[in-house]
Amino acid sequence: MRILVIGSGGREHALIWKIAQSKLTDKIFCAPGNGGIGQLAECIAIKADDVFGLLEFARKEKINLTVVGPEVPLALGIVDEFEKAGLEVFGPNKQAANLEASKVFSKELMAKYKVPTAEFKVFDNPDQAKKYIEKIGCPCVVKADGLAAGKGVVVAKTVDQAIAAVTSIMQDKVFGDAGKKIIIEECLVGQEASILVITDSKKVIALASAQDHKRVFDNDQGPNTGGMGVYSPAAIVTADILNEVMEKIIYRTIDGLAKEGIAYRGVLYAGVMLTCDGPKALEFNVRFGDPETEAILPRLKSDLVEVMLATSQGKLVKIKKLEWDNRACVCVICASHGYPGNYALDKEISGLDEAAQLKDIVIFHAGTKKVGNKILTSGGRVLGVTGLGVTVKDAINKTYSAVSKINFEGMHYRKDIGQKALR
Repeated sequence: MRILVIGSGGREHALIWKIAQSKLTDKIFCAPGNGGIGQLAECIAIKADDVFGLLEFARKEKINLTVVGPEVPLALGIVDEFEKAGLEVFGPNKQAANLEASKVFSKELMAKYKVPTAEFKVFDNPDQAKKYIEKIGCPCVVKADGLAAGKGVVVAKTVDQAIAAVTSIMQDKVFGDAGKKIIIEECLVGQEASILVITDSKKVIALASAQDHKRVFDNDQGPNTGGMGVYSPAAIVTADILNEVMEKIIYRTIDGLAKEGIAYRGVLYAGVMLTCDGPKALEFNVRFGDPETEAILPRLKSDLVEVMLATSQGKLVKIKKLEWDNRACVCVICASHGYPGNYALDKEISGLDEAAQLKDIVIFHAGTKKVGNKILTSGGRVLGVTGLGVTVKDAINKTYSAVSKINFEGMHYRKDIGQKALR
C-alpha cells in the first residue's frame, strides 16, 4: 500500500515509524513532514491545511490510505473531500471533528447525553463573561471555543487572572476567531489521564492509557503547553476506572453523535479528570494525542495499518483485539527556550545519533528541519525522546539517559516526567 500521512510533528513521526513496520506498507509519503520524518518517508511540500492540494496529490500518486494527523485539516473537512473522491482516509468527518473544533458543540453534546463533565456556561459577550466571573469567583477555567493549538485553555486561580483571560481571548483576539465565544467552567480537581480509542461508530477499541504533563515547568508549574512529556500505561487508570470512562464518557459520546446523525470514524481522545466523584471529561480531541502517541505506539504490537484501514472502511469488527508490549514507555519533550511563548529557531541539534543508539530508545522529531547534513530546530516542541523499560522507573532512567546526550542552544525539558506514577 501507498500511504500518505498528513502533518509535521512528533505524533506524525511516531505514526510513520509504526506504519513503516506494517507488512501492508510499500511506500510512505508525508506532507509536509520534518527533519526526522524524512528518514522513513518521502516528504512533500504541501501544507497540512491545503485540502485540495493534498487531494490532488493523493489522486496523482494513487494513495491507498491517507492518515490525517492534526486537527486543522479534519476541522476543514478533508475526510469529506477524500471520501467524495472515493479515497480511503483515516479520521472523522467535518461534523464529527466539531467535537474538538468547537468546545461549545462538545460541551452541549455532553450535557445533552449526560456525559459527566464540569459545570459550564457559554458567552459571546466579554462584559457578561466578566460579570459572571465576578459573581462565581475563582478558581475557574476559561476556554476559547475554537482551535487554539492546545493553548486556548486558562486555569485561573484568581478573578483577575480569569478576567485577563477573557480580555486576551475575546477582545485582544490572541486566538483570532477561535475566541468569538468562550466557555467558563468549574475547575475540576484530581489527576488527569488521556484515554484514546479507535472506533468506526459500531465498534470501539481502547488504546493503552497515558498520562500527559501539560505545564511547561516541573511540578506542574507555569503555563499550559501542547504537552511536555507522557508515560504509558497511566498508573492511575485501573481496570475499573477504564470501564467507567468507557461506559459513561466514550460510549455515551459516540452514541450521542450517532443519534445526531454523525458517524464517528477514527481516533477519539478523551482528556479525563479523575475526581473524587468519578471520571469527568475535560475535553475531546478528534485525532491522536501529541505527545501521547509517542508513548502509546511503541507499546503497540498489532499492525496499525490493518486497524486504520478497517476503521476507515467501517469494518473494525474484523479486528478482534490489540496486542500490547507489557513494558512501560516514557516520552520527554525537548523544547525551545521560551516555549509556549516566543522562541528562537534554527538552532543546531547535536547528539541525536548517539542518543538513538541506546537500547530501547526512539527519538521522534517534532519541530526540526534538515539543512544540508545538519538538523536544526524549527518549532517550540523540538523532539520527543522515548524509552521503553520493564517498569516506569526503568523507562524514566533510560529516557533521561538519552536526553542527556542531546543538546541545542536553549534546550528546555521537564525533569519529572513519569514521577507521578512512582508516587
